[in-house]
Amino acid sequence: QAPAHVLVIPRRHVAALTDLQDGDEGLMGRLALMGVATARRLGLDDGGYRFVINCGEDGCQSVPHLHLHVLPRHDGDGVGLAWPRKEPGLERLRELADRVVRAMG
Repeated sequence: QAPAHVLVIPRRHVAALTDLQDGDEGLMGRLALMGVATARRLGLDDGGYRFVINCGEDGCQSVPHLHLHVLPRHDGDGVGLAWPRKEPGLERLRELADRVVRAMG
């Protein structure tokens, strides 16, 4: 993904992003800012960043402690963002839309 990257780990144990509690709203922003500042001090800020948080087994989280990967990016680095297109069907999309509307209540 990048020749080097910064890993930012909160001191307080939080197993995963889904385990954050009320009052933790600013934690991820602070982690991102710390990662960018560290990347700059190390001379890794080539122009942009990708932030990665893996959450849960299905999200490829291999370490049971919340952490943020800060991957410096630059034009021409050969790394892209490609998500394969999925076609869930109109009925499934309506079902998901209804769930979102109900959750936002």
